Amino acid sequence: MELKNLIVEIDDKIAVVKINRPQVLNAMSSETAIELESAMHKLNENKEVRVIIITGEGKAFVAGADIQELSKFNSLEAREFGKLGRRVLAYIEDMEKPVIAAINGYAFGGGCEIALACDIRIAGERASFGQPELKLGIIPGWAGTQRLSRLVGIGKAKEIIFTGDPINAQEALRIGLVNKVVPDENLMEEAKKFAEKMLKTGPTALKLAKTVINRGLDSNFTTGASYESEAFGVCFSTPEVKEGIDAFLNKRKPNWS
Repeated sequence: MELKNLIVEIDDKIAVVKINRPQVLNAMSSETAIELESAMHKLNENKEVRVIIITGEGKAFVAGADIQELSKFNSLEAREFGKLGRRVLAYIEDMEKPVIAAINGYAFGGGCEIALACDIRIAGERASFGQPELKLGIIPGWAGTQRLSRLVGIGKAKEIIFTGDPINAQEALRIGLVNKVVPDENLMEEAKKFAEKMLKTGPTALKLAKTVINRGLDSNFTTGASYESEAFGVCFSTPEVKEGIDAFLNKRKPNWS
């Protein structure tokens, strides 16, 4: 698929996916969502990529859904748009490779929901977050009601969604919506540093850790702990365990290749 609304760059096992519609603050159209889905599938299948960073071009991460497109929807079309977004974000959340959101500027509506689906969220100082859908007479449609409440708690999620008011990067950090806030000019550098830390870990172990954490959140403690035990055992079926332990004992860096 030819990408019209995204820029994808790969360098040293780190892929950067940039939403590239700065003229509309990177608003998410159906076409853009489909491109994002295709790009993430290809990157997940690319053996040269281990970590993915999603960011936006210009002064916005993603400022929400494309309102011009929304204004033309009937009920069935709106439902399909919701299902499309839910499918794309579920894939980002469930794919084996870790995904970092490098949040520059506005992350409203669908943009906030994309960030919520990522594993790690790093925000620039001027980033702002919100779910303003109720001000348009609609509700979040890409699982924002579910992921936000799980991440920051029901009370805070209801406040953000019910009022539609934005919060700044420091407040997002305080409530646990983001992992770290950095100067805007250092955002991509910091995101890549975080990705590089992941590259130092065992590739299979990293994939299994993400899977086990996600599956555990959808189950009770006993079931989640059982997933963990099984995945722990699976690690020992790979040569990576021998390499990691040998590197530790011999005080050298592991060679994961």
